[in-house]
Amino acid sequence: MNQLPLTPNIKERSDGMNIYVGNLPLEVTEDEIRQIFIMFGEVMSVIIMDDKYIGSGQPRGYGYVQMPTKSEGQAAVISLKDKNLRGQPMKVVEALPLSDNGTAKPFQSKRGRFSNLKTRQR
Repeated sequence: MNQLPLTPNIKERSDGMNIYVGNLPLEVTEDEIRQIFIMFGEVMSVIIMDDKYIGSGQPRGYGYVQMPTKSEGQAAVISLKDKNLRGQPMKVVEALPLSDNGTAKPFQSKRGRFSNLKTRQR
């Protein structure tokens, strides 16, 4: 039987990385964010969040960048953390995954609020 050789990055590429980018200037465009992140590897998607659901369409000052490999994403996070974009320091961190099940157990914080640092609930 002939077996096809496995690409060494198949597992890494399937995981990828979703990156939260916050404290963005309201005038920034998705293309501008893409050009910043493309220096660290392939960029699959860039989304800047806005208020389209309440009708104003105004940008919210944060967005998400998706990169196909975790190593490229981590390099971008480390290099771009607190870098200035149009005079504002960007907040760049790995985005938390959404939880599809209700098994995540929140804990009570010091202020009496419940939170969970591992996943966001839908």
